[in-house]
Amino acid sequence: MEFRLLGSFEAGHEGEPVLAGSRRQERCLLAVLLLEDGRVVTTDRLIDLLWSGNPPGSARGTVHTYVGRLRARLRPYGVVIETRHDGYALVPGQHGVDVREFLDLTARAAATGDPGERLRCHDRALALWRGPLLADVVDEALRGRLGRRLAELRLSALEQRAEILLAMGRHEQVLADLAAPSLGAPLSAVPSSVVPSSVAPSAGAPATDGPPTADGSVPDGSALAGPPSGFPADDLLSRERLVLALMTALYRAGRQVEALALYRRTRRVLVDGVGVEPGAELAALHDRILRADPRLDRPPAPLYAVRVGDQWLPWSAGGHPALEFCNTYAGWGADPTGVPTPGSDWLRGYPTLAVWAGHHDLADGPVVEALLRRAAEQPTEAAGVLADARAFRSALHACLTDPQDGAAFGAVATVVQEAGRSAVLTRGEDGLAHWRLPPSAGLRLPLYAAARAAGELLADPRRFTVRRCPSTGCGWLFLDASGRRRWCSLATCGTRPAS
Repeated sequence: MEFRLLGSFEAGHEGEPVLAGSRRQERCLLAVLLLEDGRVVTTDRLIDLLWSGNPPGSARGTVHTYVGRLRARLRPYGVVIETRHDGYALVPGQHGVDVREFLDLTARAAATGDPGERLRCHDRALALWRGPLLADVVDEALRGRLGRRLAELRLSALEQRAEILLAMGRHEQVLADLAAPSLGAPLSAVPSSVVPSSVAPSAGAPATDGPPTADGSVPDGSALAGPPSGFPADDLLSRERLVLALMTALYRAGRQVEALALYRRTRRVLVDGVGVEPGAELAALHDRILRADPRLDRPPAPLYAVRVGDQWLPWSAGGHPALEFCNTYAGWGADPTGVPTPGSDWLRGYPTLAVWAGHHDLADGPVVEALLRRAAEQPTEAAGVLADARAFRSALHACLTDPQDGAAFGAVATVVQEAGRSAVLTRGEDGLAHWRLPPSAGLRLPLYAAARAAGELLADPRRFTVRRCPSTGCGWLFLDASGRRRWCSLATCGTRPAS
């Protein structure tokens, strides 16, 4: 059985609705038990939640009646509500709950060091939300009591997702995600306990929005009537990480005036609502936009990289193309303050994947150029290949660091076999035969090239000598211990090998 709480309340079994026609308070009681996920909810707390602190004299008996009805309707589906002490608990079982899935995905995102995997977790987690928590069951006040943590996790996931996308050079996607139309419906679910309504401008407050002067200041009396198109609602502007991401995305899209206007609106909301100025990071970004700082035009350059064409690629340190492919997500980048951070994803777009294959002599130069043209013409297909390449890279890294990981090996083997079916045997200028991937492999050619290299390494006894940098957040792979010692002796990620 499946329960969906992230939006209107839904309960179903094999596609058929369950609990249709039940009372709103019965659904609310069941939702509370589902949110507590096996923990006991006392009868007194249920009464307080169901009647907002003003229960009738018959409340305790009514709760008992509601539980009896729910038990009768859920028992055929294996969902059990137990009486424990002076309360009730829903026994964990095979039933699915979207809240539990959301929490699992956000926890996985926090635990992984792969930005691509973190992005996928955030995508899946945010897609579970269909509207405000229990939209048809609870009012705003009760939603704030029940969903404060979920709302905070949701906003945090949105912020982190935007930052990852910016690091990958995908500012257009940030604009699509954070524009007002996409924020309005789903994130109106954020209760006032998370984003206080007091941050909204007070009535009669002096207007601070309007066209900028030459120095970026705003003349008095030039207020805008409501949030500008494409801006988040005022009650979200206290989330400075969201504003930072959106301002950066606007600037990279050539919309400097809108980025400055967003800052002014954010400052007004903060000053008029809670009496504070924007934080130092937001103010610094505003200053950099005013100065048209060229470093804002693209994601920060990796610290240990080589420029190939218009793409940054990691230094070749692993000793084998398959290891270099794994190392495309184990390098270092810089956050907006310039402080190096681990885990920056080098594989920011399909062009990087194609150029990487050419750089490691896995694809000829003319083939790479043809791939770049085709990717520009077919961006959706290119994005799908890039996602597959990131998934393959994660599986390959797991396979090489844990030879007993059968699931990772299986995922790698599937792509290697696909690549093998596409390869052809050709004679090179040196007179020797070579396995090459023909242009007919299409946009998957760079992925298949990496997969062939991976297959060769996994069939080589040297795969047992592969070593991983022990630094938290690094994870670069090397063909043997001596290679790791040479690289790690530089302490590029802050960790030196033990003597």
